[in-house]
Amino acid sequence: MSVTIPASHRDLMRDETRAFAFLATVMKDGSPQVTPVWFDMEGDLIRINTARGRVKEANMKARRQVALAIIDLTDPYHYLQVRGRVAEISEAGAREHIDRLSEKYTGNPVYENYQGETRVIFYIQPESVSLH
Repeated sequence: MSVTIPASHRDLMRDETRAFAFLATVMKDGSPQVTPVWFDMEGDLIRINTARGRVKEANMKARRQVALAIIDLTDPYHYLQVRGRVAEISEAGAREHIDRLSEKYTGNPVYENYQGETRVIFYIQPESVSLH
């Protein structure tokens, strides 16, 4: 079951807001792992970009259930929690996507930390949303 982000919190999903997402994944032993990440939206899907070989990449490939807390940095009481599932994993366009996120979050149109790694986009389908 998929859900849409309600209008009251869509501002957190816009590029101009530059909100950070705190991504929770599940380790092989069942323990949680949380990472602050850059993100954007494509339609109703949340997109996360990472490099192959990172812990969050392995976790999301093996266990597709994730959660995100997305907070307004100017008003920490305006946030939402999203629970969902990785719907798609793709390397297609991932290098361009990390550059786009770099521009959104740093103002630099080129991701400077790129060191020849293989980038990948995770498309997350929201299944439940809690508003605060």
